[in-house]
Amino acid sequence: QLHFIFIEHLHLHRKMFKKVFLFSILLFAAIIANAQQPNSKKEILPPYLYVHANWVDSVLNQMTLEEKIGQLFMIACWSNKSDSEYARISRLISENKIGGLIFMQGGPVRQAAMTNYFQSITKYPLLISQDAEWGLSMRIDSTIVFPKEIMLGAISDTSFIYDYGKEMARELNRIGVNISFSPVVDINSNPLNPIIGERSFGENRNEVANRGFAYMKGLQDNRVIACAKHFPGHGDTDKDSHKTLPVVNATRAELDSVQLFPFKKLIDAGIGCMMVAHLNVPALDTTQKLPSTLSPQIVTGLLRNELGFHGLVITDALNMGAIGQFMKPGVADVAALLAGNDILLFSQDVPTTVELIKDAMTRNEITETEINIRVRKILQAKYWCGLNKWKPIELNHLYSDLNSNDAKYLKQQMIEQSLTLAKNKNQLIPIIKLDTFRFACVSIGDTSYTPFQQMLGNYAPVKNFGILKNSGDKKFDALIDSLKNINAVFISLQGMSRNGSINYGVTDQSRDFINELSKKKKVFLTVFGSPYALKYFDKVDWVLEAYNDDAITQQLAAQVFFGGIGAKGNLPVSSSAEFFKGKGFSTFPIRNKFAMPEDVGIPSEALTQVDQLAQQAIDEHATPGCQVWIAKDGKVILNKSYGYFTYDIDKKVENNDLYDVASVTKIAATTLMVMKLYEENKLDLNKTIEDYLPEFKGSNKATITIHELLTHEGGLKPFIPFYKEARDTGKNLNAEIFSRIQSKQFSVEVMPQLFMNRSYMDTIWKRIKDSPVTARGKYVYSDLDFYFLKRIAEKISGKQLDQFVYEEFYSPLGLATISFNPLRFFPLEDIVPSNYDYFFRKEKIQG
Repeated sequence: QLHFIFIEHLHLHRKMFKKVFLFSILLFAAIIANAQQPNSKKEILPPYLYVHANWVDSVLNQMTLEEKIGQLFMIACWSNKSDSEYARISRLISENKIGGLIFMQGGPVRQAAMTNYFQSITKYPLLISQDAEWGLSMRIDSTIVFPKEIMLGAISDTSFIYDYGKEMARELNRIGVNISFSPVVDINSNPLNPIIGERSFGENRNEVANRGFAYMKGLQDNRVIACAKHFPGHGDTDKDSHKTLPVVNATRAELDSVQLFPFKKLIDAGIGCMMVAHLNVPALDTTQKLPSTLSPQIVTGLLRNELGFHGLVITDALNMGAIGQFMKPGVADVAALLAGNDILLFSQDVPTTVELIKDAMTRNEITETEINIRVRKILQAKYWCGLNKWKPIELNHLYSDLNSNDAKYLKQQMIEQSLTLAKNKNQLIPIIKLDTFRFACVSIGDTSYTPFQQMLGNYAPVKNFGILKNSGDKKFDALIDSLKNINAVFISLQGMSRNGSINYGVTDQSRDFINELSKKKKVFLTVFGSPYALKYFDKVDWVLEAYNDDAITQQLAAQVFFGGIGAKGNLPVSSSAEFFKGKGFSTFPIRNKFAMPEDVGIPSEALTQVDQLAQQAIDEHATPGCQVWIAKDGKVILNKSYGYFTYDIDKKVENNDLYDVASVTKIAATTLMVMKLYEENKLDLNKTIEDYLPEFKGSNKATITIHELLTHEGGLKPFIPFYKEARDTGKNLNAEIFSRIQSKQFSVEVMPQLFMNRSYMDTIWKRIKDSPVTARGKYVYSDLDFYFLKRIAEKISGKQLDQFVYEEFYSPLGLATISFNPLRFFPLEDIVPSNYDYFFRKEKIQG
């Protein structure tokens, strides 16, 4: 500005050049000096106030008084109501020229269709708003349910909250919404608060302000106006303003230092909108029973003049009990306008309010100039949101766009960052030595097979139970009896409440059960609800706070215990001396994580190729069904089943069904045993078969080394088809070798109701011993290598192969479904048939 003043003076008054130049230099120096003062602050306005568009001026100049007044109303609209809702809103647009809508319950496609229709019939574009504190799902179905702010308050890295605001902006823009009534920056300092609670980031003013800032920036950097609420702070209340008028009894100093702090920070950062709450705050206005929404001292005096907020001020919903108890519709609206609000939200009687506003103008209580100031801001906001060039919302692909895999992955990331390990005695979590525990899981509040229980089962064998929270003492006592052979119990507390008046959904029975059980066994408690509920479990040694019982939250919580993921969160509020704000133990992953493909840089859409390939294999009879399990970088990104057990389409393949892994046994069992013995210096790779099996001395295999057996360079025959020799001339099973009846002689079980003569084992070994050795030193794959390795390893260890690998590997690793001879441990219906053997056993091979 100084530059342009100087040039203008230079052209107009050349003779005054020296004086003007000197004045400019001095003035510029003074401004610089002032800017360098430690208390100087650069004022940042809401982004739309920087707009100086001809469109705004031309629209304002052509508006009638009625059209201007109409811009001050934002009316509630439901997309799940009948066609009468179209008629009601259309009438308000036509007759009262309303300026905006707040969409309530409904569905995304229905809401978008309504928005298209109403925008098409209005003279001036409508400013569309929505409560989207935890996503569109707060109001409409068929959209992603993101974490609530209390869960975000547990996240240390606020970049995730910025990304969340950015994603919200994407979804809101996609559905035609311009203002999000978020973030909530109330500081929840009262655990009994019935309306804020989980909607708050927490109890610390700085952390609430920082998270609110990140959320706001994510929205406004992407052209959605953020609205901070509920000014001047609804956190320290124990009443619900939807029903009655809460009173905030804090002093002015307490308000300044705590409740007002986040609002000040967001005002300084350029937030676009402020929502004023229906609260009675004597320290700010001594008028009895006057809601802050209707107080000139609070809206104009404090918010506008003292705190310097120049953006849009909007009332909380004017249909709420805190207003309706004291004023009639219309009267309250005018009082809110006179108090300094720009937009009247949820007005109950627009025609009456319009007439009452005109009456107030007649009495000179408000002027048209003051209304113009408000309308100009509204039009600037509409212009900034692009409504001057409004285009209809594309309805095609709306559902998939609002439920993108990138958005689902962001949700997973935020949940993972928030999970809070509030107690971890002796750093037992993540659980390492799985074979020292006999696990059970008790779900309190959900008797189904929960996602939490399912995920636990991916890491270790877990016996599952479910019980209702209000079950009687007898049922809880019986459950304790059922757990007598268990030494570690996962307890998931589900179906909880945010309401402190009912103990956040913790019943006396469930509390007593958990505390009593923790005296006898290791109890790993997960609270899928309010962190305030932790106060009931001070004596439990291992406690995970998970904030909600969403399916993804349950799956990730289970992974914390076994080290699929690490715990990263910190408690955003205090509930007791044991569970205080900021507490949280960090852990690190030690096992496979079950994750979305995006976690390893692969888009979920890419895995549709796997679906297609599996279906092609089934269609072309390459297999009747299958399981596909994909892991990358220690993360399982697909675990899915397709098709049926057989071509008879008899039983669908499920993820827990068992398959014969055939020759993988060589790697997953025999080689592991050999490696373990080598590691213990009990096996020498350079020693020979005769060193370990003296009966082979003098044979053509005596000098073959262990190394050669492992690398298939011993020159052994690839395989010997023993099954052919076990048939008689009619190609039936040789009765001297096989019997359908088990006996001392026929004791080797081949399959159910088929037993082999135990002496035939010696015959097999004789055939192996007498088999030729050729091309030694060259790679020739042979099954016989592993017969030798098994026999040698068993002799060294003194244990059978199946016993050894179970004790040393499968049990410690929690690999409960890897075994030999599965019919000893699992029901037949859980085992997928291997094949139909037409040559040897001549029947279906299953287990």
